[in-house]
Amino acid sequence: MSGNRPTDPGAIERAEIEDTSLLAFYRDMNPPERRTFWACATGWALDGMDFMIYPLVIGTIIVMWKVDPGTAGLAGTVTLLASAIGGWLGGYLADRIGRVRTLQLTILWFSFFSLVCAFVQNFDQLLVARALLGIGFGGEWAAGAVLMGEAIRPQYRGRAVGSVQSGWAIGWGLAVLSQAILFSWLPPETAWRWMFAIGALPALLVLYLRRYVEEPIIAAETRAKQNASGDRPKLSEIFAGPMLKTTILASLAATGCQGGYYAITFWVPRFLTTERKLSIVSSTGYLSALIIGSFVGYLVGAWLADRIGRRNLFLTFSLGAIAVILIYTQVTLTNEVLWILGFPLGFFASGYFSGMGAFLTELYPTRLRGSGQGFCYNFGRGIGALFPFLVGALSNTTSLGNAIAIFAVLAYGLFFLAAYALPETRGRILYADA
Repeated sequence: MSGNRPTDPGAIERAEIEDTSLLAFYRDMNPPERRTFWACATGWALDGMDFMIYPLVIGTIIVMWKVDPGTAGLAGTVTLLASAIGGWLGGYLADRIGRVRTLQLTILWFSFFSLVCAFVQNFDQLLVARALLGIGFGGEWAAGAVLMGEAIRPQYRGRAVGSVQSGWAIGWGLAVLSQAILFSWLPPETAWRWMFAIGALPALLVLYLRRYVEEPIIAAETRAKQNASGDRPKLSEIFAGPMLKTTILASLAATGCQGGYYAITFWVPRFLTTERKLSIVSSTGYLSALIIGSFVGYLVGAWLADRIGRRNLFLTFSLGAIAVILIYTQVTLTNEVLWILGFPLGFFASGYFSGMGAFLTELYPTRLRGSGQGFCYNFGRGIGALFPFLVGALSNTTSLGNAIAIFAVLAYGLFFLAAYALPETRGRILYADA
């Protein structure tokens, strides 16, 4: 939604949310909005597939190149640390050159380096390739989330952006399916390379973006005003004045929600094959329960983001995630019960992400939205990136289940406290500004 700001600069206008059904936003979309929705959802799904490939092949990497779990987890950490830098820069570029153009560039970047991963000859080369992939990975989220947040009307923003987020679970499912097929047909030392090669497929999405997806009106209007006045946004503006408190709290919330998520999803495949003694192929069913729960969590979280508000969504799901991960890792369970518990684990460990994109979009003015959203989310991703490494390192002195639980609980506790301190933004109307 575009237009001029209210006369009172301190006023915040909110749209009335009348129809709170999950699919109301899609029924009321115009063709440009639908094209943007499907482009971003597909991009997020392929983004998720690219990231989740490495956790799925980490066991093969450990055996093949004889690296310890802590070192193997370092590749995941480096990817996420690089994505923090890429997200901030990608958000800044989205404010300077446009959301759509930045999205195209970042997708091409991480697709290319996923292909490079398929040809590396040792762990050091893989580490470098994953770091470079992470830069594009982070930038893609920043540009895509801002694009969706601005393209969708405020009364539907939570559900639309949250539904796009559910694409991550689809991408995760595609990665698991690829693993099951490739590791059944090919020897492990070859199958993992084909996994990374498949990760280059997102490059094809750029053709669709170039032809069908338009820049949001409020972003185009804001950049036009900036070009006329010469007042371009600076990277440092999100740390000045009243924006500083918002940036700090939003960054802490993003750190908690992502640190918990990565502590769980990065190491659960390894947890199943080591402590639960499942083979790679037989663990697929357990991961499927987790992924289905994750997908449903994204959709329910998208609905709740507009129904009960962003903040209440975060508070509820952080507590739910703490409870389920403690049961999953600390209670002696049969494999059948563990399989069933995978659904609520995926549900609570993922569903809150549906509110994050809309929430961060609504916290910042248009001129700083890419920079602010890109920095906060990817700062959280960068610090959360330490969790795969720390879990792996701690697992050398305690069980992997204990290590996962310790860091997941710490992360979700931080998420709860930061979310409690932030304002509710549901239905906030966005304006073009200079």
